[in-house]
Amino acid sequence: MPKHAYLSASSSHRWLACPPSAKLCAQEEDRGSPYAMQGTCAHELGQYLLEKALGRQARDPTENLDYYDAEMQEAAEAYCAFVMEQVEAAKALCKDPLICVEQTLDFSKWVEHGFGTGDAVLVADGLLHIIDLKYGVGIVVEADHNSQMMCYALGAVDTFGDLYEIDRIRMTIFQPRRENIDTWEIGKDELLRWADEVLAPTAKLAYDGEGEFRAGEHCQFCKIKATCRKRSEYAMELAKYDFADAPTLDADEIAAILPQIDTLVSWAEDVKTFALQQALAGERFPGWKLVEGRSNRKYTNETAVAAVVTKAGYDPYEKKLLGVTAMTKQLGKKKFDELLSGLVVKPQGKPVLAPETDKRPEFNTAANDFMED
Repeated sequence: MPKHAYLSASSSHRWLACPPSAKLCAQEEDRGSPYAMQGTCAHELGQYLLEKALGRQARDPTENLDYYDAEMQEAAEAYCAFVMEQVEAAKALCKDPLICVEQTLDFSKWVEHGFGTGDAVLVADGLLHIIDLKYGVGIVVEADHNSQMMCYALGAVDTFGDLYEIDRIRMTIFQPRRENIDTWEIGKDELLRWADEVLAPTAKLAYDGEGEFRAGEHCQFCKIKATCRKRSEYAMELAKYDFADAPTLDADEIAAILPQIDTLVSWAEDVKTFALQQALAGERFPGWKLVEGRSNRKYTNETAVAAVVTKAGYDPYEKKLLGVTAMTKQLGKKKFDELLSGLVVKPQGKPVLAPETDKRPEFNTAANDFMED
């Protein structure tokens, strides 16, 4: 396994928090996923549209994309439009800003064999702006102190810093399927200080497989998260809460338990999934065995079933209006808004508990309304 596989910018959030995990993850097989392939296709399409908008030669990749659909086209067009807006803003600072698309960025001055790809890199006098397209819909990605973006920024400063007087670095996450555009700025001096004092020494530990294992929310995308002993110990410690002797939990005790629940459930599900995969591969776990799970009946030939039921005088099909998401995909967002904007409403979401640090406004309950009066 080549050493450069240890320390990618995209996984920096994890190895900065848990340095020795990098070497162990590099030894695990890299399993691709449909979501990753979707993201790759979206980036290819976004690159093409952006190069075309900049008046550069580019080949339309659409017919070769495995996951192309109307939603991806719309997301890529929105990304292109946003970047072009930033290009115009850069021109206000500099007559001839540098516009790079899918630019290789080398930050190996701080991270051994460290490099990545900046989706859109805009360099003007005083300002470096890096824009990262995130096609995923599962997690909202934030720009604030995003280590992946900061690594890319270091590569861009190192590459273009002699050509342009860069004072500020702006980093933007563009996540169209979550309607998330998040921007954060940092001074060049502060970025370089972080690189020297935090990134470089931690990267050296990670590269050498040294440092302390630490468990936390960064474990989510770790390849060894199901078997990591430190994560297991962390989960077990969370489960050991020193309750009072009262027969029921009070509000303070419940408040202490709430932030631990998702971590415990996630860890337990990861262990169960890993154990099943290993059992299917032939490994036996003491006291456990593989059995056939529940299944539902299904037709052997749907066309034949429909023909038989129709001949008997019945309608074998159910008709149902497409949901908002499916209808948007079919029509495209622009046509959807044009035809149905007055016929769509977003009801109030179901209340959920969230930490006070959550950015969403507090839900109004009857108790809150009474207190306000």
